[in-house]
Amino acid sequence: MDEKRNLLVMQSGGPTPVVNRSLFGVYEEAVKLGGFTDILGARRGIEGVLADRVVDLRSVSESAWRSIARTPGAALGSTRRKLAEGDLAAVMEFIARRGITHYFMIGGDDSAETALAISSAARGAGLDLSVMHVPKTVDNDLAETDHTPGYGSAARFTAAAVQGAGRDAESMGAAAPVTVLEVAGRNSGWLAAASAAGKRDARDAPHLVIMPEIPFDLTRALTRIEDACSQYGFALAVVQENVRGTDGRVLGNSEDPIHVDDFGHSYYEGAGKYVSQEAAARLGVRTRYDRPGSIQRSMSALVSRLDAQEAEVVGRAAVGFSLDGETEKTISIIRTGKDPYSSITAPTPLDHVVGVVKTVPPEFIDSEQMPNAAFLEYVRPLIGDPLPAFGRIDG
Repeated sequence: MDEKRNLLVMQSGGPTPVVNRSLFGVYEEAVKLGGFTDILGARRGIEGVLADRVVDLRSVSESAWRSIARTPGAALGSTRRKLAEGDLAAVMEFIARRGITHYFMIGGDDSAETALAISSAARGAGLDLSVMHVPKTVDNDLAETDHTPGYGSAARFTAAAVQGAGRDAESMGAAAPVTVLEVAGRNSGWLAAASAAGKRDARDAPHLVIMPEIPFDLTRALTRIEDACSQYGFALAVVQENVRGTDGRVLGNSEDPIHVDDFGHSYYEGAGKYVSQEAAARLGVRTRYDRPGSIQRSMSALVSRLDAQEAEVVGRAAVGFSLDGETEKTISIIRTGKDPYSSITAPTPLDHVVGVVKTVPPEFIDSEQMPNAAFLEYVRPLIGDPLPAFGRIDG
């Protein structure tokens, strides 16, 4: 008689518009391939494991799953809790008591770190446990993958927001000619770069993209904004959060961060606000400062169809690879075709990605320090259907 197999899945970190497609992919593939006695979900990630708060995913109806798969946010609840000293023993006790044989963690780099720690502890405890990391993050900063599920939809939102905000600034003219939009991304500029995906000519926004990969030069930035205002009557600058000045400090912040999470990630107020204030002072005009915040990762109306499909694919792939005997792996997306776009998935050792930040490479940035044609070729398939082309009344 075959040994009993039980599956546990959890979500952690900042949600994406398509993170529940990965959850659905894990669940449905587990049902499809069969052989699992229990298919469980941990409430609020590792917090649910430590508190023994789990839900039987088989109890969720088929119609509910169809709705959950399209829902933003983490359906099981998320967490940013880092494993503390002594937690691993409690996790091992939970795994042994519940008879968990296959453990799936949907998340970003921090989740990969947690997955690696749990896998190592299970091996040390003599537990037969397959641990798989299912990638997700709007930041697109995970190593060893062409891109990350969640990025395409957030990139689509960012590009669409810049298209709209640019036309708004153009229409207001001298009344409010400068808009500064601050986008997420932590320490990599992938989302900021995506803001150019809807730009079709020099007049279109954005006119300046400030990424952490490029040393920040305030004089250059303000000159670019002033030049755009002079030439077009308006300017829109996109600023990546956490962009730092030459002194190493986040723009506009000489004090400590407003929050530091369990994984040591610091959160600051407004690099974009700083650029907006400096532009207002130099040009003597009204500037607008926009910071979408969590909207960037939760706008279901702008989900990329490709992103949604691939989010489900990586969840399914994780189950398949796990049942094939893989463990301590994350799922990489490998681009296999450009026109038309195509991709495959592959298991990648977790220790190849933990602690590594994938930044925008120099070959994606032009001499004007803007996202170039190579980057646009990279990102446009990921954002899904073409963005709209807007018109102007000339003369």
